[in-house]
Amino acid sequence: MEELLNNISQCILCKAHLLLGPRPVVTAQIHSKIIIIGQAPGIKVHESGVPWDDQSGKKLRQWLNVTEEQFYNTENFAIIPMGFCYPGKAKTGDLPPRPECAPQWHHQLLDKMPKVELVILIGAYAQRYYLKDKAKRTLTETVGEYKSYLPKYFPIPHPSPTNRFWRSKNPWFEELVVSELQKTVYNIL
Repeated sequence: MEELLNNISQCILCKAHLLLGPRPVVTAQIHSKIIIIGQAPGIKVHESGVPWDDQSGKKLRQWLNVTEEQFYNTENFAIIPMGFCYPGKAKTGDLPPRPECAPQWHHQLLDKMPKVELVILIGAYAQRYYLKDKAKRTLTETVGEYKSYLPKYFPIPHPSPTNRFWRSKNPWFEELVVSELQKTVYNIL
């Protein structure tokens, strides 16, 4: 695993497409119990090199009901985004994750983590990639059907502040689904 993470840290596969250059952000170890697969690091995470070191991360930890110490303990959580580097800015939010990372690295990482009990799929990119034809037509439908993907996958929306409109339009997520997510994570940890 150490060699693989070192190789990922030196990856320049999509360097030509990254305005700020490559800085892969990923954490994992062979004993990780839960994998968090999000989109891609934001600018703050690109600068710090610490995954989910931003407002989205604070909201995610609330949803999971875990402390920072629990969250950053790689025995608990592996953090593997769809794109390992900051993809750049779009009109609203960031650009989509680069498509090269997941096919290049994900299967190698997952193969080295035999103790994984849950994969949390954050956002449509992760959900489409992992659920394939089992993903529903929209993220809302996929998240609403989360029980059908358990015990392996738990799809959730992105916790970004820019996603607050979706959350206000879908209060059932925080009222019902978050408590199920918390129970599932608690039971594994």
